[in-house]
Amino acid sequence: MVIGTVPALVPVCGALLVLAGVFGAAAVVPTYLVVGGEELRLARGVWSALVALLVPAVHVAVGATLLRRAVPKFGLAYAAVTGALAVGQLLIEIYRGSSSTSRPGVEVLAGERVLTSGVQIGAGWVLGVVALGLAVLAGGVGMAAWGRTVMEDRGALDPVRSLLAGTAVLLGVAAALCLALPAADVPDELRTDPATGLQTVVTREGPQALLERPGLALLGGLLLAGALLLCSVVAPSLRPRLGAVGGLLAVAVTVFGAGLGGLRDAVVSDDLDWTVPGMGLVLVGLALLGLTAAAWRARRSAT
Repeated sequence: MVIGTVPALVPVCGALLVLAGVFGAAAVVPTYLVVGGEELRLARGVWSALVALLVPAVHVAVGATLLRRAVPKFGLAYAAVTGALAVGQLLIEIYRGSSSTSRPGVEVLAGERVLTSGVQIGAGWVLGVVALGLAVLAGGVGMAAWGRTVMEDRGALDPVRSLLAGTAVLLGVAAALCLALPAADVPDELRTDPATGLQTVVTREGPQALLERPGLALLGGLLLAGALLLCSVVAPSLRPRLGAVGGLLAVAVTVFGAGLGGLRDAVVSDDLDWTVPGMGLVLVGLALLGLTAAAWRARRSAT
């Protein structure tokens, strides 16, 4: 590995990424939203807190490597992909806190099934939006610094790069399809007519799917799905090898975190069940983490 010129933008990107992680972690504790007079928090126990802290912890860890100017293109690739994915998430969060009452509907927020007829923002929502905004800014700085940063290797990943890219694209498509449906949903209710004993299935209104939401949320959903597909294509092609590792790690953490979020909602709420798309997100996230590990371990045999 040869590391040459490292521009001043690299530690700036690292600082923004660390701040995004810190604000994201801080958003776990205070009130997230007040819906119908009920205060919602992102963490309602140790398990939900660990799930909510997963992505912020990775942000801080990767941002710290950029602050030390160590393997800079690893961190820059992570920041750029994270920033691209955070744009859609930011628009969805803005919709939840400011526009969801214009078209009230059943939604799952912080593991609670609520009707968004009245929503007031809390400190947790503000901190979360700031964290996403910092992630987007870090991504922009990371892309600006990428071409000015000199970091090369011996091409250890080149023999398997096409296989890696094909697998990543398939996993990206699977993740986008799973994201389109709720990771935790309301199960149908089975009712029995006492007079006839006939059982019927009654469909209960559940959370809105990603692309069923209006306005900013719909735009955010489309951007998130599109960015996920694009980043799955681009990440394996990044050079050097650690650049591909950083890009794949960002995709993997986002997908895995979304799947665990659905599991968290199903665990903490009696009204929700973990869905097949939610399980799919966890499996795809684990597969992407495995792909990231494979890229990390790739070495060219000594000749």
